[in-house]
Amino acid sequence: MDNLPEAQRLFLDALALHEKGDLEQAKATYEQALKLAPGRASVTNNLAAVCLALNQFAEAQHLCEGILENNPEDDAALLNLAHCQIRLGLAAEALVSCEKILKISPDHPDALNNRGNALLALKRPQNALADYDRALAARPGYVDALYNRGNALLELVRVEEALESYDRALALKPDHADALYNRGNALRKIGRLEEALASYDGALAIKPGDASVLNNRGHVLQALNRREELIENFQRLLGAAPDFPYVRGYLLHAQLDCCEWAGYDQGVAQIIRDVRAGQRADSPFHFLAISELATDQLQCARTCVADEYPAASPPVWRGERYNHARIRVAYLSADLHNHAVPYLIAGLFESHDRARFEITAVSLGPDRKDEMRARLEAGVDRFIEVANHQDGEIASLLRDLEIDIAVDLQGYTRGCRTGIFSRRAAPVQVNYLGYPGTMGAEYLDYILGDRHVIPPEHSACYAEKVVWLPHSYQVNDSKRKIAERTPTRAELGLPENGFVFCCFNNNYKIAPRVFDLWMRLLDRVQGSVLWLLEDNEAAKRNLRRAARQRGVAPERLVFAPRVKMEVHLARQRRADLFLDTLPYNAHVTASDALWAGLPLLTRQGGAFAGRVATSLLNAVGMEELVTTTWDDYEQLALNLATDAERLAGIKARLALNRTTHPLFDTDRFRRHIEAAYVVMWERAERGQPPASFQCPQQDYL
Repeated sequence: MDNLPEAQRLFLDALALHEKGDLEQAKATYEQALKLAPGRASVTNNLAAVCLALNQFAEAQHLCEGILENNPEDDAALLNLAHCQIRLGLAAEALVSCEKILKISPDHPDALNNRGNALLALKRPQNALADYDRALAARPGYVDALYNRGNALLELVRVEEALESYDRALALKPDHADALYNRGNALRKIGRLEEALASYDGALAIKPGDASVLNNRGHVLQALNRREELIENFQRLLGAAPDFPYVRGYLLHAQLDCCEWAGYDQGVAQIIRDVRAGQRADSPFHFLAISELATDQLQCARTCVADEYPAASPPVWRGERYNHARIRVAYLSADLHNHAVPYLIAGLFESHDRARFEITAVSLGPDRKDEMRARLEAGVDRFIEVANHQDGEIASLLRDLEIDIAVDLQGYTRGCRTGIFSRRAAPVQVNYLGYPGTMGAEYLDYILGDRHVIPPEHSACYAEKVVWLPHSYQVNDSKRKIAERTPTRAELGLPENGFVFCCFNNNYKIAPRVFDLWMRLLDRVQGSVLWLLEDNEAAKRNLRRAARQRGVAPERLVFAPRVKMEVHLARQRRADLFLDTLPYNAHVTASDALWAGLPLLTRQGGAFAGRVATSLLNAVGMEELVTTTWDDYEQLALNLATDAERLAGIKARLALNRTTHPLFDTDRFRRHIEAAYVVMWERAERGQPPASFQCPQQDYL
């Protein structure tokens, strides 16, 4: 008993430290008080609260359970326990803890708030929202409930309402870093990117090293094309959280976007080592730009699937047979506007055999109201905009529409919604066109390829079953317009008579080794220039600096701004030879060049992304422009640049082949892909598992 006054003094001291935010010292002082007065529930509950604030959840849970052994209805212990359980991933248990309080006090605001958190963790946002509203009715101005209410509304994709809830919370507590962060997430979702950036910056002013804020801030900077700031952002993230998922890959990709190559070899080697070890070192899409091996890309994709997109249970489609008169095919993409994928696939949408197929386009992205969007809407049986719907809702929609074959045109590119497919939205799910590699997921049944991009001996490197289309896997639109007027070389900043090498690939695809080779060509071909895409000022500056370092005058690099596609196609007529990149080839840009009549030289790589140009050149009858070594690539480029007659012959043959060979024959491709769909559908109807197959040629139908 003599110890009780000292215990009370220590308890008051601990309270003061707790309120000041000196959590470690408060914890130590609460522990001293408990030694003098063991079993005191008030002290133990406060100690548990400090442990919660220090993210010491297991210890907090143990303390709460000790109190509840003696007093099962201690509401403070039940609240703290529920909080622990949520943070430990035990949301169902947290629900039980909260309901014990609510049986006694049905309007207990803290219990309602915590139950809402448990429901939100259990993916029941509508129920969570009701609890937050009840908590606010019981305690108007309850900041945490306002913040959590915003989270539920954001989960429900009621973004404007979520913003209102975050703003109400911030009006009461301007330094609520989490509210600022999630407000930024809401603004990002509706495209108000500058405001999102300001909200993230506000959160970082309070919590400077918050890894989640830095990560999402980086994605906003990427979307705003603020590339140099993006590098600095991911450097901060790497410094604050070296093990943050994918950060090394994000940083390297940001540097490649700016053609900033310091430490390139070491960075690539480390990421590849980490990927092989099963670590979350790089996102699958970014990894394509540095990886030469399909085996590594499979490992990278599998790691991502396990981390972000595991198969949902139960699935949305559960084995029903639809028996439709027409096969229902849905194409899903976030890029159904003026974008590379629609430039290729619009003609296929329009030419599908409507007697046998019902075609639905599912837009996962914004409606930019451009000419391509209008064309796509007119070219299908049904066009659905679902950008503001959750993955589960979209999967259920596809089930309600009884879609037979769902085709993912996005893969792991920006705007991907892999979560739709993880829920098994359709009997057959296909990975096609948007992402040149395996998704690493067993719920994607097939990948459409050809024997150039996926040689049969590589099929084990794909989680999907491989469907080998004849000729090339890549669909093309034979209606693509090329502007009637071709700009002059002078208008384009090109020399009137010098040889024009070009590469209109995105800057991140330019690896130092490829650039070294290009500079040797400029050195050996007098008066030649290299014509590149002008993507950002940093890349332009760094590439010219790199040219100077290699003994080439910087002005011999000419940069082409982005223009309308038909104008871009027309201006390519002023170039002489397109030089491809590796490990990530030209894809749509290769088709652009060949459609415009510009010969393309490639080196065949080791994985899908590095073999696309090989596929396209074979399909247009120009296989002599495919090389297999860097020496052969360089020598052939030099030969073509110095032998005008040989190059003219190649251009003349390309001009003929583009109208006679399979690459740009949309209807021939349509017959092949439809034949592939029929085989997939028939197997599913018979209850057979997916299997790889060679699609038979349909050229004479």
